[in-house]
Amino acid sequence: MSAFVLVCALFASALGGFVTLSLAMDRHYEDAYGRGQAPGPSRPWQQLGGAALLLLSLVAALRLRGPAMGWVLWLGALTAAALVTVGLASYRPAWARRVGAVAAVLGVATAAAYGLLLLP
Repeated sequence: MSAFVLVCALFASALGGFVTLSLAMDRHYEDAYGRGQAPGPSRPWQQLGGAALLLLSLVAALRLRGPAMGWVLWLGALTAAALVTVGLASYRPAWARRVGAVAAVLGVATAAAYGLLLLP
């Protein structure tokens, strides 16, 4: 299993998770989709999906570096993904939803291809 691919899956799923969680908030949803819009009944699903993507990034980090350094790698990836999410949500909110969707699909597809979704 390539370390680079796992790091890409780790970062992509963390970025997708943070963007999904940010779009579950009224303000960021309005910025991305237009004023007067609200997440409505999709909010709990967005929150669940964002949390699942963050959990997937944790699994990727633990598989890559083990329990000792995996947590450190995960926190570093979360920090980088949070910075990218803040930048996108602040300056290009319409891009945030596209980048988040692509990152989420890429993270899940990579994790599925490398068997991260299976228990060890």
